[in-house]
Amino acid sequence: MCAISTPETSESTEPRVQALIGRLKAAHPDAACVLRHENPFQLLVATILSAQCTDERVNKVTPALFSRFPDAVSLKGADVTDVEELIRTTGFFHNKTRSLLGASTRIVEAFGGKVPSRMEDLLSLPGVARKTANVVLGVGYGIADGIVVDTHVDRVSHRLGLTRAENAVEVEKDLMRVVPRSEWILFAHLLIFHGRRICVARKPRCAVCPVQDLCTSAPYFLNGRIPPWERRRGGREARGGKGKARKRLAKGKAKRGTRRRAIRGAERRAKGGAKRK
Repeated sequence: MCAISTPETSESTEPRVQALIGRLKAAHPDAACVLRHENPFQLLVATILSAQCTDERVNKVTPALFSRFPDAVSLKGADVTDVEELIRTTGFFHNKTRSLLGASTRIVEAFGGKVPSRMEDLLSLPGVARKTANVVLGVGYGIADGIVVDTHVDRVSHRLGLTRAENAVEVEKDLMRVVPRSEWILFAHLLIFHGRRICVARKPRCAVCPVQDLCTSAPYFLNGRIPPWERRRGGREARGGKGKARKRLAKGKAKRGTRRRAIRGAERRAKGGAKRK
């Protein structure tokens, strides 16, 4: 469980942050949660499924899932195999199924079948950390208890110079200190939309960015360089993200290539020996 202690209100007096929010609102007037849902339970399920998966893919999967299991009571008693088949294309379906069934069971047994509306209660659900809890509270209940930090929010907030933190919890703390509490819910959506449309991982489109002059990273990218703070983080964003995963993939391919060459060599030697005989 991870709790963040914050004051009752947070109002930023930094002109740059106020200007940043205003321009992002103008640039992305449609910024909102794109996970389709009709109630907090469906939002919780969709958010759990969205881990390491696109929102578009989740939106293709959830109609059939919600048709079969519309609430926590029905999902609590679901067969594991049935759920796994329905959510398979979202990836990591074994773990996600355990989280969905575990969360549904706790919602039924501890909260009377209703998704709780307090941070500490949401964090007690299997598979729910602060990101998911903030989505449910902010989008599902309109409660600003924190700021959602996903990969887009993390990337864009670092590039804008709003944080230099090393993990999502610390990033959220930094953002909560400078962003007015009244903007917490929308602010995450603004950064997510901006990260998808303009401040993309591989090649940020700084030349057309509406907050270029407010951004600490734009001068570097515009001159074909990676900002020093992004290099310290491994430069994984500017290289297309998931640097470690790419290295592991390349290493695995190299090992497989070595094994294949060894097998082919052994086969050739065996054939040569057979011909000599």
